[in-house]
Amino acid sequence: MKKLLYLVHRLPYPPNKGDKISSNNMLNFFSERWRVHLGTFVDDPDDWQYADVVRDKCEDSCIVDLPASRRIIGSVRGMLTGRALSLSYYNSAELQRWVKATIERECPDAVLIFSGAMAQFVHGMLPAHVPVLFDAEDVDSEKWRSYASAKPWPLSWLYRREADRLLAYERAMAAATTASVFVSKEEAELFKQLAPESAHKVVFRTQGVDSGYFSPEHVFDSPYEPGQKVLVFTGAMDYRPNIEAVTWFCEHVLARVREAEPDFLFCIVGMKPTPEVQKLGELPGVRVTGGVPDVRPYLAHALAACLPLQLARGIQNKALEAMAMCLPVLATTDALVGIIEHPGVLNVVADEAQAMVAAALRLLGGPRQQNIEGRNCVLAHYNWDSNLRQLESFLDVPEVVH
Repeated sequence: MKKLLYLVHRLPYPPNKGDKISSNNMLNFFSERWRVHLGTFVDDPDDWQYADVVRDKCEDSCIVDLPASRRIIGSVRGMLTGRALSLSYYNSAELQRWVKATIERECPDAVLIFSGAMAQFVHGMLPAHVPVLFDAEDVDSEKWRSYASAKPWPLSWLYRREADRLLAYERAMAAATTASVFVSKEEAELFKQLAPESAHKVVFRTQGVDSGYFSPEHVFDSPYEPGQKVLVFTGAMDYRPNIEAVTWFCEHVLARVREAEPDFLFCIVGMKPTPEVQKLGELPGVRVTGGVPDVRPYLAHALAACLPLQLARGIQNKALEAMAMCLPVLATTDALVGIIEHPGVLNVVADEAQAMVAAALRLLGGPRQQNIEGRNCVLAHYNWDSNLRQLESFLDVPEVVH
């Protein structure tokens, strides 16, 4: 079997948030076909309990602790040295030594870098014939630029600085690697415009969904009170775009919907809700669950998934999972970017508050509609195995006997 050096910015298990869903499925896929040497960080102390689950899938691994104190110090160092804070945040002499030793000892046949910051650990260290995939997921620099446009000074200055530094780094890594991979055609086209010198080797892949797990055939007890008419939002609730999405909905949509539908409930399901999100749970008609062992009951008994994202990059797993459950999706345009158009899909787009109120009332006005074509779209286009085979093709090199 060929050897793969796989570098991931966060332990790829459990698959309980967007990036970890992708990185975990990549680990599962490649560990069956390659001898995987994994370098990664643990940025959540709770994840240490899963370290052995990950190690068991690898030939070798280096899992480095990334406590909050080191993250803060790294970011300060980035400010002082002029680097992007995100790069200094993940700087690690321990991981760098392991990567260097692994390259010298194992001579990997290929390298897969998941998330931009990890490219710094192999830059300039590999023979020219070794393919290196830079799976950036989305254009991270543009996320920070969007943050800058929405914040007052000095945060606007800080975020714009991060966007500029990150874009320079992203362009350098794209130029130095075999291919840069993005999670949707739209993200890939955006990066081609930002890095025209590397446009010829910018490609995109597609997300996947475990359509057997997220299936309307499963039966669950309802987690809601009898008679409640529910729109549900799922996602990690310490992630700024998710926080802004549910806050916007509660400020601009919630009360107007409840005037017409007193039994309306906006249910926010996701781990680590910030104090800001927890405060929303005090509003009439809002429930904040925190982390739950299984999101599927909350999807199965809602009338629709509600994804009022004001800022979104790449493809939203939460939209695909709802579609796989045959659940209608009420969302902003940004929340559905990258999802393939499919005839008959019951995805309702509403960007302005008034439009979202009207759409919500239509969905709440009767029994739940079955988004059958939404599931058909997922089955046709969002299979992890077939999509990761495409990713593997970029690493398809003849096996070398070392």
